[in-house]
Amino acid sequence: MSEWIRALIVDDERYAREELIYLLEQFDNIKIVGEADSGETAIVKAMQLQPDVVFLDIEMPKVDGMEVAKSFSALKKVPSIIFATAYPQFAAEAFRIHAFDYLLKPYDEGQLRQTVKRLGNLLYPAKLADTTKRIDRLPVETEGEIHYIPIQDILYVHREDKWTKIVTNSRDYETRMTLKELESKLTPFSFFRIHKSILVNLVYVIRLTPWFNGAYHLELEHMPEKLPVSRNYVKELRHRLEG
Repeated sequence: MSEWIRALIVDDERYAREELIYLLEQFDNIKIVGEADSGETAIVKAMQLQPDVVFLDIEMPKVDGMEVAKSFSALKKVPSIIFATAYPQFAAEAFRIHAFDYLLKPYDEGQLRQTVKRLGNLLYPAKLADTTKRIDRLPVETEGEIHYIPIQDILYVHREDKWTKIVTNSRDYETRMTLKELESKLTPFSFFRIHKSILVNLVYVIRLTPWFNGAYHLELEHMPEKLPVSRNYVKELRHRLEG
């Protein structure tokens, strides 16, 4: 990988650091360059390692996460800050000091995935633009034939048992490609995961309606049925739709 996101993990609890490192190691564009168990150590390591991003706990003895984040503004290379904490009440203050994101423990893997994706887009926008120019059709093999589907025609993608259904304006396609494989091909465009088994093209979204327990229903152009939005994805979905 030529363009790593270089991450520093800061938490005074060893098991919390180990859990986050384990989750981040699942991403092929993240490289853990160091870890720190205190605010003082975090400041020193940020100066030495010059990470792209710091995953930062808030409640730490002596120098807390907020003070650490504020000190980073004096660095030659200012990293993105992603707070990783068990306390939701500090969120407003975190965003006042321009935190990139605010993750709550225990971590939601869907939210973490979306955070890493947005961070990659922020750090390497040229790479994203190059990908968009290079690919505008999705090859899908069905019954021995390869169909080259214009990506802008895809409404949504749905995993069903061992098959994945690709729904377009004109017809549906079935493929054995996993949702994860398709997500890696489609996320450089306007696609977003709204459920563990569904990717949608945000270009076609026309309505988001509350359902129950924090979940929503999503309506797309050209289709009568509503799609479920898991509550874990609602916040990031609204961020993408509303800017």
